[in-house]
Amino acid sequence: MISKAVRLARVDTGAELAAALLLMVSYPLIVAAALLPSMWLFVTAGAVSYISDWYLHQRGTYLINRLSKARAGLSIRVLTRELIVILFLARTDMGDKSLYFAAIVCFLSFYALQAPHSALLTLIRNRRKLPFSTRNIDLNGLWIPNAPSYRLTNRAAEKMLHLDLAAMVGLMISAGTDNSVYGFVGGAVTLLLATLYVVALLPYLGPKRLPANTDKALEFIDEWLRAYKPTTVLFFSGSADSAYQVNMWLETMAELDGRPLVILRERFILPQLADTAVPVLCVPGAVHLMNMDLSSVRVALYPANVGKNIHMLREPDVKHVFIGHGDSDKLASVNPFSKAYDEVWTAGKAGRDRYALADVGVRDEDIVEVGRPQLARIQAGTGEVPADRIPTVLYAPTWEGWTDEPGNTSVILAGEKIIRRLVETEPPVRVLYKPHPFTGTVNPKAKRAHERILTLMAKAAAERAADPRFAEPAAASAADQSAARAELARIEAALAALVDSGSQATDDAEASRDAAADPERVTKAAALRDEWNAAYWRSFGTWEHRTVSGPMPHLYDCFNVADAMVSDISSVVSDFIATGKPYAITDSAELGETEFKRQNTAARAALILDNKASRIAELVTAVTDVAHDPLRAARGDLKDYLLGPDEPSSLVRFNTAVNDLAANAEARLAGQRLAGEPAARTEAV
Repeated sequence: MISKAVRLARVDTGAELAAALLLMVSYPLIVAAALLPSMWLFVTAGAVSYISDWYLHQRGTYLINRLSKARAGLSIRVLTRELIVILFLARTDMGDKSLYFAAIVCFLSFYALQAPHSALLTLIRNRRKLPFSTRNIDLNGLWIPNAPSYRLTNRAAEKMLHLDLAAMVGLMISAGTDNSVYGFVGGAVTLLLATLYVVALLPYLGPKRLPANTDKALEFIDEWLRAYKPTTVLFFSGSADSAYQVNMWLETMAELDGRPLVILRERFILPQLADTAVPVLCVPGAVHLMNMDLSSVRVALYPANVGKNIHMLREPDVKHVFIGHGDSDKLASVNPFSKAYDEVWTAGKAGRDRYALADVGVRDEDIVEVGRPQLARIQAGTGEVPADRIPTVLYAPTWEGWTDEPGNTSVILAGEKIIRRLVETEPPVRVLYKPHPFTGTVNPKAKRAHERILTLMAKAAAERAADPRFAEPAAASAADQSAARAELARIEAALAALVDSGSQATDDAEASRDAAADPERVTKAAALRDEWNAAYWRSFGTWEHRTVSGPMPHLYDCFNVADAMVSDISSVVSDFIATGKPYAITDSAELGETEFKRQNTAARAALILDNKASRIAELVTAVTDVAHDPLRAARGDLKDYLLGPDEPSSLVRFNTAVNDLAANAEARLAGQRLAGEPAARTEAV
């Protein structure tokens, strides 16, 4: 019941739900206390109102946003409390009625100060915004002074409005003691603090406190581009939840020959960007981007098919390549928009055949098989589970997708059945649930099914902890698990200390200025993450069910500890095939095994599950007994077909493809120069 109420209220925890309920209840109680009038009820309800409001803001509860949409935002809530105080004073038989009128004047003046405060914050924010944001680019030659203190800008409206607390306390003391001095002093303190807050912001609008203007900033970045001369660009645009699509290519970009550059189009992607020493340039404005000097770029790589790609695709001197963010049999892998690129790079021959079958206009000669450089960290399975532990089965479904077709995800129709059969199977297995980060963002049914799976996993974990069969190993490993948890805390503290100074900046201009490239720090952070990953898996038993969410541990780390996987048709399956381990795919659209395997290449070496997950036992048998793993040879053949050969390595093949295409672009430009043709670059519109 409580968990359902938490979901309905759009809060994350029971404590947030309690605070939200207290906030709602406090206002009618304050009104009742004012009408009675009752001093102690008024003070108690008022204190509850302030504390619960503050707590919900501290937690960043989504309910706060919803209250604003319902015209019950913070300003309205504060004003309502102040009006109720006036009502309370009117109902209280105070000897000095001047305090009543002084309270009205105080609150009117207090609200008069909100306008300049809000205007100043908006002006400072807008005038400090550069036309671009950067990481790992030296901006020392560009004038970017320090931003206002974080204490002045963080949750500024909340801080300003809650300055009325001094006046409220003073008025309550006056009402209780019949001494007006306290009310006058409290009101004066509130107005003084609010005035000081406004005055403290004024200097940051001075010319010495503002960064260089747009023209100077763009001139500076053009000079940097001409000096750095980027040759290969990773171009990305996407939603706030899609940062993983660019993050998966950052390590590959860092390993390329030449001079790589990452170009982003949305500022909100920057804070989610993984550690990298590669220069990153975020340019939200299309006109600014199209006017930048990218004449040295020869190859542009695109991880996603999005509308903003057109702003880079219009560069005629650049060779444009769609590399995608995964290799699967989904329709997204054969998007007709792919024919807009000069080349399409796939992992193996399967990708080439997929485009041929789809017949969407991508020519065979424009497809290059480069493998999947990201898969280097995946460890191939040995085929046998060590005798000292039970098998681990990973359930890693994809999300419902924008098209919301029934075959996109197994979460809605089969997810609970898959988990239930796995946690109840004998001999026992350990279950890991790794949901897609987009799960439930489009279809509410997927969200609800995901939440039921989380509940089921929590229940199964509790039952496993009470299972007497695991009492002995639990006792034997308790000390090691405790040490691993301590190690996790140490590593997390070390990682926090390594966070870029730019990420601690007050605004984006300051963050760009301070986020200089530090390859040594990036290397150290990567080593710490490897240590964290090892400690994470040691921090709980190899028999304990676990939901794995968030960026750490990585999906590939889950691959390495799993002995088998259940998933959907997505790049997750194609990547897991690199392990050589057994896997199952759910036919959520109920096409039937024959048709499902005909339509989906990655399913050829998979155990096909219906929406009842009735064949889960076969997957467990394939893991526990190699002799009963009939698809083992087929997985080896499919691995070569989907991902290409092991030698040369995928990174070598990818780098070679970049160099060859860059040479092609350079030769074309050289031919134009010899022919005396004018530069092909078009003017921005």
